[in-house]
Amino acid sequence: MMKPVGRVNCPNICFFYRTTPHPRENLERRCEFLDELKRRNKLVYSEKYRLKQLFKDIPEDKKKIAEGLFTQAARLRILLNDMWIDISENGDYELFSQSETQTPYERERPVAKLYNSRDATYHRVIKQLIDMLPEGKTVNKDDFTNGGDLL
Repeated sequence: MMKPVGRVNCPNICFFYRTTPHPRENLERRCEFLDELKRRNKLVYSEKYRLKQLFKDIPEDKKKIAEGLFTQAARLRILLNDMWIDISENGDYELFSQSETQTPYERERPVAKLYNSRDATYHRVIKQLIDMLPEGKTVNKDDFTNGGDLL
């Protein structure tokens, strides 16, 4: 639905129109967003719990620092899983063209670039957590990289 918002000081344009969604549509979108946010928060919470169990041997004096790393690693892992599903369905590359007259060429999809960047960040965060463990304590690195929880 188009609604006039107000007059514009231009002789060629009488009204400035903008598209506003119907209030019910806006509410439905907001509800979908909140449902998705709740779903992700549950996943982040369970991943954070899993990480805390894996790194329970971190000394008490380093636990406060580790808490932020647990949260960051959990969020990254959930985002990586969602991105992996998208990449699996749509591929790493897409046809792209600057204009209709140019021949399209293959380029890496932005989600694939972002996936690589976030994956590197995730591994750096996990490395920081591993470095906080006391001497002689280790964790199985397959717990972080096997991808068994995907799909």
